[in-house]
Amino acid sequence: MLDAECSMFNVLNVDNLAPPRFDAHMRWLAAAIGSLVLVASIALRAETPLPMVQADALPLSLDDRIQFRKFQIFRNTPPRPGGTPIPTRELLIQFERKRHTWGAITGYDYYSKTGQYFTFFWRATRPANLTLRLEYRQANLKNYVQGREINYPNARGSHESEFPIVGDDYAENGAITSWRAILIENGVIVALLQSASWR
Repeated sequence: MLDAECSMFNVLNVDNLAPPRFDAHMRWLAAAIGSLVLVASIALRAETPLPMVQADALPLSLDDRIQFRKFQIFRNTPPRPGGTPIPTRELLIQFERKRHTWGAITGYDYYSKTGQYFTFFWRATRPANLTLRLEYRQANLKNYVQGREINYPNARGSHESEFPIVGDDYAENGAITSWRAILIENGVIVALLQSASWR
């Protein structure tokens, strides 16, 4: 009887079962770490572009192979009656507001995500080292032109780029009154998109 119990114990021994469980857990852990590294690299790539010290004037030489396709401007401010934005039951607008405040917990988190989001959709049909620059004026700064840039080494195909003007920049300097987006290659503007009020 004791021999039968011992042989049964050897069959169900934890050491016999550990390698398959360990391998499964290690594969799951490796996949999870790989996913986190991918998400972290995307988050670093999509980091908020910082304001430039000075937005220099550049020569214009448009290229049909590099062009803007469309743009989207979304103002994410707290809804209040009689204010902007007007409270709405439109699900798409509610979804966009929630998407832009995703991860906010404290009042400061919401404040730091409040402002205007400029999203540009553009494409390059040939490889090029491009810089996307957003130049803009804000209500409280009058004619002072600010700029933000994102670099795209060896860019080709379709791209989506977002410039958030949020937090203190938006609260202190006001809403964007005019803007233009330019794609720069070797110090020359190769694609241009601007608001009707830009001059």
